[in-house]
Amino acid sequence: MTATKPKSYYSVPRTDMIGFLPRPLGRLLDVGCGSGSTGALLRAFGPERMIGVEIVPEAAALARSVYDQVLVGSVEAVLDQVDGPIDTVLCYDVLEHLVDPWDVLRRLGELSAPGARLHVSVPNARHLSLAYDVYLRGTFSYSPSGHRDITHLRWFTPQDIEMAVTSAGFDVVHSGSVPLRPWRTVLGRLTNGLSSQFLSMQWQILARRHA
Repeated sequence: MTATKPKSYYSVPRTDMIGFLPRPLGRLLDVGCGSGSTGALLRAFGPERMIGVEIVPEAAALARSVYDQVLVGSVEAVLDQVDGPIDTVLCYDVLEHLVDPWDVLRRLGELSAPGARLHVSVPNARHLSLAYDVYLRGTFSYSPSGHRDITHLRWFTPQDIEMAVTSAGFDVVHSGSVPLRPWRTVLGRLTNGLSSQFLSMQWQILARRHA
């Protein structure tokens, strides 16, 4: 199985995420901005400046028509080129692809202004399908994309990603499923949030940098 991604992989707008972002956005850094589909939606929120980071040159070239600046390369290699302080940091399905996401979060924290927002989404390692595949089917069920993407290097449960974010100098404001479907919200309340951790393929964290 190869890790080659279709072009559409880099052009999915994250409408499921950006509605949770507090305004104003201020100076925004989008790590893994793809071809700019999410950035195009963010323009309507009136950010002061939008900076994108994208490792795929072809996608980055398209994103330049949307962002004020696009840095091409791995986030580890180009983060020092970002002029801070940053008010809003987006890491949508990025951290799981990194060798050391904890160090990247730490560096993002150092770039962030006091009170800056960090918005993260990651595949949820506590989803029931993973236990089913591993323990009953005997396979991790890697795939070219999705929950068990073959290019994922790290895995986070909700508790793991909360700990990673807080250790980088942020306070968790919201921790929950992506998206928040009504019936899951009700079931989550009845189970003190436990059901959401088992039924949600993705997990999001909205956090605030220490003042």
